Amino acid sequence: MRITGGTAKGQQLKIPKSQLVRPTTDRVREAIFSILTSTTDNWVRGLDLYAGSGAIGIEALSRDMEQVDFVDHEPRCCAIIKYNLEKVGFLKRGHVHCCSVVKALTFLKGKYDIIFVDPPYSDPMISDTMTKLANSEIVSADSLLVISHASRFPLEQSYNSISLIKERRYGDTCISIYQK
Repeated sequence: MRITGGTAKGQQLKIPKSQLVRPTTDRVREAIFSILTSTTDNWVRGLDLYAGSGAIGIEALSRDMEQVDFVDHEPRCCAIIKYNLEKVGFLKRGHVHCCSVVKALTFLKGKYDIIFVDPPYSDPMISDTMTKLANSEIVSADSLLVISHASRFPLEQSYNSISLIKERRYGDTCISIYQK
């Protein structure tokens, strides 16, 4: 897996060896950032939930996002995210929270410009996570929520105060973007 754009373009990232982690492909990450580039110029603060290897958040840092918080409950993944951040020189711009997404949503503070949500494809809790995010104080009127999920498991058009504004399919992967 490599960074597809920005200052760290071409750098290889370490990925966890686990069937529970499904890294987002280069093609899908390129598509996500193409959509974001045409949708917003607000790239100050990001959040990478279910971060895995940290590839999406590190890609955002490479493309000039100032700061990203990473959340993953698996200690092995957290260690790999820290390793990848150090390898590409972004350790000071990223912070890793090794806990569940539900727990992280209880203590994260401030507003995020872009929130990346990339849960396991068969996660039955994604609707609950989306509802918690919609009700969270970390989401502002300008925040974009970028959700990667299996196209065979479509998401709702809205979750409380957030609504679907764009959706793209890439094979079995669907990218859904929500905003208040």
